[in-house]
Amino acid sequence: MCDPCCVSQLACCCGTAACSCCCNCCPKIKQSTSTRVMYALYFLLVTMVCAIMMSPTVEQELHDKVPFYSAMCKKLGDGETCKMLVGYSAVYKVCFGMACFFFLFFLLTLRLNNSQSCRATIHNGFWLPKFVLLVACCVGGFFIPEEGGFEMMFLKVWRYIGAVGGFIFLLIQLMLLVEFAHRWNTNWSSGVKYNRLWYAALALVTLLLFSVAVGAVAFMGLFYTHPEACLLNKVLLGINGSLCFIVSLLAISPCIQKLQPTSGLLQPGVISVYVMYLTFSAFSSKPKETYEVAGLNTTVCVFPFNSGNESDKKIVTVVGAVILFCCVLYSCLTSTTRRSSAALRVCRNSEPETERARCCFCFGDDTDDNDEEKSGGGQNVVYDEQEGTIYSYSYFHFVFFLGSLYVMMTVTNWFHYDNHEIEKLLEGSWSVFWIKMASCWVCLILYLCTLVAPMVCPKRFEA
Repeated sequence: MCDPCCVSQLACCCGTAACSCCCNCCPKIKQSTSTRVMYALYFLLVTMVCAIMMSPTVEQELHDKVPFYSAMCKKLGDGETCKMLVGYSAVYKVCFGMACFFFLFFLLTLRLNNSQSCRATIHNGFWLPKFVLLVACCVGGFFIPEEGGFEMMFLKVWRYIGAVGGFIFLLIQLMLLVEFAHRWNTNWSSGVKYNRLWYAALALVTLLLFSVAVGAVAFMGLFYTHPEACLLNKVLLGINGSLCFIVSLLAISPCIQKLQPTSGLLQPGVISVYVMYLTFSAFSSKPKETYEVAGLNTTVCVFPFNSGNESDKKIVTVVGAVILFCCVLYSCLTSTTRRSSAALRVCRNSEPETERARCCFCFGDDTDDNDEEKSGGGQNVVYDEQEGTIYSYSYFHFVFFLGSLYVMMTVTNWFHYDNHEIEKLLEGSWSVFWIKMASCWVCLILYLCTLVAPMVCPKRFEA
């Protein structure tokens, strides 16, 4: 009974078949979705490797518990602890390989609209050869010659390329957040005329979002300000809180409601929560400030987790890393849907009259439900690209290329990479502080543009 399933998995790894699970109790999956998930798993794997490379704890555990670790490192000519395989330079080289991998597929899939072509077949299958290619690209970075200072020059140039790509990806991420907020409100509002429970759900979620945002302001006002110090924190918290309040009032103003009837408080609620999260993250990333209390220099405006308890610091770091990867993965996977791509081109994302309200709408239905469905003894696969591609393959790989650069810069603490460790991901750094604070303002400006733009250019935003 397992023969068809085994053949299916072999075809998935080495051939052109879409990936599926062996278990037939799993829900059916679309070919386009399975392809994106597989690339995301590759991305996750390399990201985990980068995090391990920046962790001296893992390095010490390998040295202490892995047999022949020291002998292997000596054989590689890298001392007893394989210093070449750890630190920011190793992360740069691995991410360089991953970026090259996705950029190669970006070039391979340029101007590809036919899902039955040879290039589309390579994109949707051959996962084992592609995994081998990814490993080869990542390993190849370690063979960059060191003679004549070439390696240091490469790292310096690649750092600035990574910074530019990371900023672009961050901008895309913020644009997708704004698009997500609008789409959530539009989708749930479409169900109000059929079932009043959707109106109750909208009101409940909106109230919850604003409660979280107000609670976050109070929380940061309590722990990240001081009566005699932390003036910058007070000013920035006041500015961000005021801007969130202003865009919330603007979203329900009559002039906006006239052009955008679906505009409500749900969108500014989502934006406000995210802005407060970025503000909290920025305050946590700010270098510690001291103030003289009773003749003693005391660290102020620091959350108790950062007061010295190492276990608490690790918990905060893990949570921050999980949030980081979730944001990166969501941006990579959703930036290539039809709706999101239209939003990124600054066009009105027209919703069909038959929009169906759903609790889970994040990835939506870009295709109909009557696509060809095949089963190989395991999970059912819906081949939803028989007539053509439903998302841009080249743009998909380009977003992952930018995501690789963003992960590289984030894991190495942007421009404060010397002696940086993954355990200190949330330690103070002025560059990270201002990057996150600027992200707050960019997010608010982007949302404000979506409200004001239809008034300035009504013809461009006609449905």
